[in-house]
Amino acid sequence: MVNKVEICGVNTAKLPLYKDDEMQEMLVQIKAGDMEVRDKFITGNLRLVLSVIQRFGHRGENPDDLFQVGCIGLIKALDNFDLKHGVKFSTYAVPMIIGEVRRYLRDNNSIRVSRSLRDIAYKALQAKETLSVQLCREPSVTEIAAEIEVPREDVVLAMESIQDPVSLFEPVFHDDGDALYVMDQVQDTKNTDEKWIENISLSEAMGKLTPREQYILKKRFFEGKTQMEVADEISISQAQVSRLEKNALKYMRKYV
Repeated sequence: MVNKVEICGVNTAKLPLYKDDEMQEMLVQIKAGDMEVRDKFITGNLRLVLSVIQRFGHRGENPDDLFQVGCIGLIKALDNFDLKHGVKFSTYAVPMIIGEVRRYLRDNNSIRVSRSLRDIAYKALQAKETLSVQLCREPSVTEIAAEIEVPREDVVLAMESIQDPVSLFEPVFHDDGDALYVMDQVQDTKNTDEKWIENISLSEAMGKLTPREQYILKKRFFEGKTQMEVADEISISQAQVSRLEKNALKYMRKYV
């Protein structure tokens, strides 16, 4: 995705490179209202956008779209940057660009999340950052919920709703040999191939029984009734039910 020389009509191989002192001087001119320098500054930082969107390459999104969204984040960072911060512009801009891309991915996620849930999630994320600074540790969900005055359950649901879905083919480990994917770590112990085949065999075996035998087995093993209860329902003795059940099970074991 990011190895292409041209993206959104921009030849990334020909983008200018500015030194820190040059950028600092340009920022002063931009804050003074020089729009021409502003355009040059944005062009000179497009490599920064390109480097940021690399981390989102596995999402399958159109790289041109991500690049444009990243440019919006870059422009917002420039508009909000204060020279008094005493930090490099890139240090300030990268989180802004990442945030803009993440918002785009969340809003365009194939898994639709309600606007109210997203709002709660964004408030919770902001509260988490604020509380982390105040408490010098990561706050609990209960503390975050109290900060934004929302029920704890709603905060948990909102935070889970904005989590990025993970592909079953996402590699989780690679050591020279074959990669290990998420699907290799997911196991369904209930619906295995063996049980699926077993269920088919049992269904076919049940079909070979007489209607009375089928009725007895369904009542006994699917509804959990006793032999005496089944005997009362079909008006035969408990001994007859026991005999019919035993013969039916013997036949089914042989068939399966």
